[in-house]
Amino acid sequence: MRRLAQLAAVAVVLALLGLLVWDVAHGSGGGAAKKVDEGKIVAAPHLRLPRLDGGAKFDLASYRGKVVVVNFWASWCVPCKKEARTLAAAATRWGGKGVVFVGVDAQDFSGAAKRFVKRYAVPYGVVRDGVGSSLGHWGVTGFPETFFVDRRGRLVPPHITGQASRGAIDEGVRRALTA
Repeated sequence: MRRLAQLAAVAVVLALLGLLVWDVAHGSGGGAAKKVDEGKIVAAPHLRLPRLDGGAKFDLASYRGKVVVVNFWASWCVPCKKEARTLAAAATRWGGKGVVFVGVDAQDFSGAAKRFVKRYAVPYGVVRDGVGSSLGHWGVTGFPETFFVDRRGRLVPPHITGQASRGAIDEGVRRALTA
């Protein structure tokens, strides 16, 4: 009887794992990232998350009229560490021109994220998505990933996967400003 219960538990776990793999492979079409990668301009997905510093919730919709650079990252991500200073410099460079940067710390521990923000002197707001609930809507498949939201709340190309360079960030900001 005990052996039967163990086999049933293994079968349930394997079925759930299979469902997860199928969902990832056949999910919502890659979220918004896939469409942006095809050169399309699409409405930015909903993004309303608590701030890492405990302040009022961040709501992307409230930033209409400004360009917003959204960077998904995690403290354990090596390329995120390598691009942190580049993003910080870009936020400083573009901050006075109606451009807002926001970091989305996902699938991470808040203590580790706070240490990352301090170590790399992140000058912009950071929000927490501990379990990664926003990743699917945006189409995030890894860290870091960066998106550009124009003044009308739309995602514009490029969508940067992996470590972003100064040139790529500046190109994305310029395209969002002129969209």
